[in-house]
Amino acid sequence: MSASPPRPLPSTCEVLVIGAGPAGSACAQMLARAGLDVLLTDQQDFPRDKVCGDGLIPDAHRALDRLGVLDAVLARARGASHVGCVGPRGGRVDVPATLAVLPRRELDELLRRAAVDAGAGWQARLRFEAPLEDGDGRVVGARLRRADGGSHEVRARWTVLATGAAAGPLQAAGVCTRRMPSGIAMRGYVRNEAMDGRITALEVVWHRALRRGYGWIFPCGDGTFNIGVGLTHRPGDPQEGDEQAPMRDINLRELFDAFTRVYAPARELMQGGTPLGALKGAPLRCSLEGARWSRPGLLVAGEAAGSTYMFTGEGIGKALETGLFAAESIAAGGADEAVRSRYEAALAALRPRFAAYEVANRINNHPWLADLVIWRARHSESVMRRLRGVLEETHDPGNLVSVGGVVRLLMPSS
Repeated sequence: MSASPPRPLPSTCEVLVIGAGPAGSACAQMLARAGLDVLLTDQQDFPRDKVCGDGLIPDAHRALDRLGVLDAVLARARGASHVGCVGPRGGRVDVPATLAVLPRRELDELLRRAAVDAGAGWQARLRFEAPLEDGDGRVVGARLRRADGGSHEVRARWTVLATGAAAGPLQAAGVCTRRMPSGIAMRGYVRNEAMDGRITALEVVWHRALRRGYGWIFPCGDGTFNIGVGLTHRPGDPQEGDEQAPMRDINLRELFDAFTRVYAPARELMQGGTPLGALKGAPLRCSLEGARWSRPGLLVAGEAAGSTYMFTGEGIGKALETGLFAAESIAAGGADEAVRSRYEAALAALRPRFAAYEVANRINNHPWLADLVIWRARHSESVMRRLRGVLEETHDPGNLVSVGGVVRLLMPSS
């Protein structure tokens, strides 16, 4: 049954938000709360599936709290108190944090409904085709393709593009600076009730066989698990050669099979469980790169703007934050340049954290670093506090694997 309300498709609004994932729905909710006429659209009906690890780390909790939906999310999510980090040699450390897992099919629908409840209009099955522009090249809305093949134009004072990692919409909007993604991931859901009490943390695994990637198992509750693999890299890094090289020869299914081969709990989960649908893959856009963040009349939010962290592939929290930034920038009013300046300054303030995760991505490229960090964390309360600080965003993850950080890890006093 379609989640779309039976209402006419409007031709004008104050703000048109294209894409109803975390960034788009967060933006639409906050703008509707501020009293603006907002139309939220998506190319799919909701609820819909979304390839993701589904993990909600502390930054996502804070953003969900700002949106007033944290309690509703936690009531449906599987809570967890630790991230289990597992190194190539089998060493493990459980890092405490406030965590939860909720499939994106449920999370995104909850966020979309919250936006509609706040007063945002909603229309599904509308695919973004191109921006509408005035004589000066300012974006004044969008041309959208309906499910019946016809097109519809919506004029708006502001347009927010929150269409995810696909390069097509970014190119159509004239803001794409790099087609290639900065990562890829594959995940599936498996039901295995026998392992429900055995895997209770959000488990992340590094191993040489994962070819500069990582594997994960996240418990969803009721004997269901999200299991997957991911790989991230920095396109254009001179150490990597040409920007397509790290992705060219990667077969995600082979990477997934390697994960189940080298990590016994993953193997047991798959061998004794029942897959709930097929494995699905998706691109990732990381490090706030790959697209311009704005142009006159248009803001780019969420993974379209590269809101996913390098190294971990986590992106829900930062996608929500970019949506909130976009809403705050527009709601504050003023001339185009003032709105764009506010938004770009907010994103720029996040850049050092994203840069730190790029440094931390060395662990994916050199899994022995995971062994070192895990070994030291098991013997040092200070290192454990630093790992927890990474999850809480109070400690720079890059410091753990910088040259100086590695030296400190090797020192008995650290």
